[in-house]
Amino acid sequence: MYSGEQILNLKQLTDQLLQSTDEKNIAQQIESLKKVLRFHEYRYYVLNDPLISDYEYDQLYKLLEKIENENPQLITKDSPTQRVGSSLNDGFETVQHLVPMLSLENSYNADDLIDWDRKAKELTGLNSIEYCIEPKFDGASISLIYENDILIRAATRGDGVEGEDITNNIKQIRSIPLSAPFSEYGIQQIEIRGEVLMSKKSFAKYNDWLVEQGSSALANPRNAASGSLRMKDPKEVARRGLEAFLYHVSYYVNQELSTHNLRLTTHDSSLQMLWECGFRSPQKEKLVVKGIDEVIKHVQDFEEMRDTLPYEIDGMVVKVNEFALQEKMGMTTHHPRWAIAFKFKARQATTKLINVEFQVGRTGAVTPVAKLNPVAIGGVTVTSISVHNEDYIKEKDLKIGDTVLIERAGDVIPQIVKSLPELRNGTEAEVEFPKDCPVCKSKLFKEEMEAVWRCINIECEAQVMERIIHFVSKDAMDIKSFGEANVRKFYDLNLLKDIPGIYHLDFNAFNTIEGFGKKSIDNLQAAIEASKQQPLHRLIYALGIRFVGETTAKTLANAIENLFDLQNKTEEELKELEDVGVKVAQSIFQFFRNEQNIAMLNELQKEGLQFKNEKREIVAAGGLSGQTFLFTGTLAKLKRSEAEAIAEQHGGKIVTGVSAKLNYLVVGEDAGSKLEKAKKINTVKIITEDEFLQLVK
Repeated sequence: MYSGEQILNLKQLTDQLLQSTDEKNIAQQIESLKKVLRFHEYRYYVLNDPLISDYEYDQLYKLLEKIENENPQLITKDSPTQRVGSSLNDGFETVQHLVPMLSLENSYNADDLIDWDRKAKELTGLNSIEYCIEPKFDGASISLIYENDILIRAATRGDGVEGEDITNNIKQIRSIPLSAPFSEYGIQQIEIRGEVLMSKKSFAKYNDWLVEQGSSALANPRNAASGSLRMKDPKEVARRGLEAFLYHVSYYVNQELSTHNLRLTTHDSSLQMLWECGFRSPQKEKLVVKGIDEVIKHVQDFEEMRDTLPYEIDGMVVKVNEFALQEKMGMTTHHPRWAIAFKFKARQATTKLINVEFQVGRTGAVTPVAKLNPVAIGGVTVTSISVHNEDYIKEKDLKIGDTVLIERAGDVIPQIVKSLPELRNGTEAEVEFPKDCPVCKSKLFKEEMEAVWRCINIECEAQVMERIIHFVSKDAMDIKSFGEANVRKFYDLNLLKDIPGIYHLDFNAFNTIEGFGKKSIDNLQAAIEASKQQPLHRLIYALGIRFVGETTAKTLANAIENLFDLQNKTEEELKELEDVGVKVAQSIFQFFRNEQNIAMLNELQKEGLQFKNEKREIVAAGGLSGQTFLFTGTLAKLKRSEAEAIAEQHGGKIVTGVSAKLNYLVVGEDAGSKLEKAKKINTVKIITEDEFLQLVK
């Protein structure tokens, strides 16, 4: 980013500022201080090669802070002093990504990579493809937007389409510039993706500090980084020493160049641009190769050295290097076809199985949980592992007291691979599966062809509590401030005993609960009230009907006008719906034949929850039924999310890319590559925002 001459000049300017007492030209002094502080942040946080001491940096920082406090009209958004927030955030607003953040297809061996390379050749028509390989950082995904060189927004990945606005917290990460010279590349607006990390060193240091404060140590660097991004106090975020790697340009406006000769035609060139703009991109860690054989050799070599890296990584990402080929290959609704993640082998370790406890879930399933001697594996200390059911325990030949081999499958979910019977000494004991529910003491029941024992008492406290926890969860009714801990607390205090009880909580009793001040109570009350407007498919999923996941819930919602319509459907009618098989149909049918469930639904309807599928009524009457839409560029009258909502309300469907399946491309100002691609497809109708508004009329 900086030439040798620039480094010398900035170091000289640093020395002058540390020694100077000249305050005649305040504006010039502020600009000089900002320039040298950005430079030293880059040296320290990006290159890990500081040129001045921490004390000297602090002196410069305090001087800038002092001058800005005396001249507040001269403070700018990209000043280093603006990283630290002055107050707590009340919450995190949901924002839409300019381009969806898709997942990656995973591979676990060379054969997977060879098969992916074969598909890439078929899609591109080439015999050999150039690939860019980079580490798959094990952190928290972020999306950053810069406009006119200034960082204006940062967001979490969220559901891939929308994330949470974490701009204030991201400003605490000093390896992320508050301003970057994208304008030198002719770029006015850009969205870039990356990963926030906590290095192994910072993680150990922070855990030591937590223990000294009397707090519990954090589980692993990834969770530490992810949890940090959603903390309410930016100053606490700053304390954690987070870092960030930026590795993907997802969207940009304007391609005309001015100062630099770099053209964004390849992924490699985009990483180079990010590096030269002051970001910590994987410029040094990446490798560009020709052909899949070189890819396989590199990822296998890299796996051998993963433990020598200062960060946790769980694999390598392989990307088709040329953007033109990426566009030609396209993407599915889940992942781009031009990229794949090569996942490293799962971490393994041995430990002792010291006990098996039994937990009851919301559907009554009794799950055995193995309790282990604590063991560190892949950066996480593992003490408990689900062992699923009685058959699984027999299949693995598990006994209490056994030495067992465990692994983190995909470096995430711990599981027992096998017991090691050759290490037994005769003191081991058989695992005895209970005949009665460990919570309510009712007799357990197991259906034919099933491995799971169940408590069929729906009044069982464990089931009731788990159903409430599921109901308020993020993917269900998404009642913020109402997590698992609060459900258990309210239940134990006899303030909450069933799902309808959520909507008539006695908030006067909350004044005596520790941690619940007026603001907390108001926030919870508002979140509960807001949940009444959640769409029907979320309510169906929240009910916790066995076998009914989010996708099936949407299928059911689209097939009815009112939730009680499901009460009138036969099993045969239910099986006619997409993805609804025999078991699912039976489960839904039985749920709506249970008097207690119907009584619960009647109560929820009285509380004002959304029982009607209003979207279905609108779509059915919509004049755009079956038509697909894509919006590009800056719209003058509507936000993009508003325009998409209008299209959907009139029966239209939103797609994510230009293809022959697209009916309408709605273009605003500064429309980019999507417009150029659409011009080449005769069937795509290109219209303006005004023409779109006329169309929906």
